[in-house]
Amino acid sequence: MTVESAQPEATEAASKPLEPEFAAGALPVLGHSWKMVRDPVGFLTRLRDHGDVVRIRLGPKTVYAINSPEHTGALGLSPDFGIGGPLWDTVEVLLGKGVVTSNGATHRRQRRTIQPPLRMDAIQRYESVMVEEARALADRWRPGDTVDVTAEAFRIAIRVMARCLLRTENIDELSDRLNAALHIVITRLFRRMCLSFGPFYRLPLPSHREFDRALAEMHRLTDELIAERRRVPMDGPDDLLSVLFEAKDKNGEPISEQELHDQVISFLTASSETTGVQLMWILDLLTEHPEHAERLCEEVESVVGDRTITLGDVRKLTHTNNVITEALRLRPAVWILTRRAFAETELGGYRIPAGADVVYSPMAVQRDPRSYERHLEFDPDRWLPERAKDVPKYAMVPFSVGNRKCPGDHFSMAELAIILATVIPKWRFEFVPEADRSTHVGLTLQPTRLLLKAIPR
Repeated sequence: MTVESAQPEATEAASKPLEPEFAAGALPVLGHSWKMVRDPVGFLTRLRDHGDVVRIRLGPKTVYAINSPEHTGALGLSPDFGIGGPLWDTVEVLLGKGVVTSNGATHRRQRRTIQPPLRMDAIQRYESVMVEEARALADRWRPGDTVDVTAEAFRIAIRVMARCLLRTENIDELSDRLNAALHIVITRLFRRMCLSFGPFYRLPLPSHREFDRALAEMHRLTDELIAERRRVPMDGPDDLLSVLFEAKDKNGEPISEQELHDQVISFLTASSETTGVQLMWILDLLTEHPEHAERLCEEVESVVGDRTITLGDVRKLTHTNNVITEALRLRPAVWILTRRAFAETELGGYRIPAGADVVYSPMAVQRDPRSYERHLEFDPDRWLPERAKDVPKYAMVPFSVGNRKCPGDHFSMAELAIILATVIPKWRFEFVPEADRSTHVGLTLQPTRLLLKAIPR
């Protein structure tokens, strides 16, 4: 249920690495940061007009922007690059040194530790929780209700993650507190990534104090959750917290409290934020394209009928999975990623100096007209086998690639499919005038305030 396509294309590196050109429009001191803040997706998309590798300036730093599937794939698979750059330097303020932000031997050890509860065979035991939460979501609304999809999507994503991977049931208050704090942190972190002027953010301005309070709340929630599980140990199959409680460091000793904290907050934020945002965009797209919602309903009726959906059914829901895949292509939650060169190297024939930061946008790559016909259209059928084979390799990698591939990709795809197969056959949606479907830019991209009217089928 992951999303990776085939058809590699060969590249020929020049005998002598080239120096990428600088993109036009940089300002003194700010560089291209003003463009990144004003229109980040548009700016990164237009960089392809300057070439496959382009230099930009974010404040005082020179950053290398990658603009083609071949180069983003090479970047993800090359041992010369690791986690780093303006995105991860900023995100580390929140996530610390967990599996999302670590490198080298530490990352390999941490990934081996957290992988078992996320394997396909382990996801089977989360099926009942996913179905229960999906039904609760669908049953909460009444005909004609205006549904705040922004709030509902985050709520179910947090609940599923907390109940399945952390095995905590006391999550009603947790989801509300996490949602409020996370919105502030994710938005402000993006601005700090673009305008990386560290001393400025230490000034006692109201917006800085609000960010500090929200960040402190995120860390406090994480500590409370860990403490609660230690007070009430659980028997049964290992979940994420169980394996972390038993995890060892490189010396064979139990991992530190700080590493435990960093691992939990990484999943608490990354899992709920990305899955919640993706669910928002899927419901937005299905409301805009009701013909695909109708096809999804017909498919669920054919495969599942009146019984409870299972993960075995999910694998047979071709159109449902193609809807999710196309939403991941057109409106991915994770729209920007950065890496750092460990040593001087080259990428696609271009010189990348040691320590250089590299940035690319999965959204820009996945909307490239060189890779997709009608590249801006929502067309789930482009993922039917006879058409998907023509998509260039690495033109569709919403979960990343190589050793940085998201370990929760199977979990997320299963969760989204079960939610859609439960909610869409019961409700159709219409946009309401007071909704704000504009894109809210943060470390993820999401609808500003997605409000939909729920109408029974």
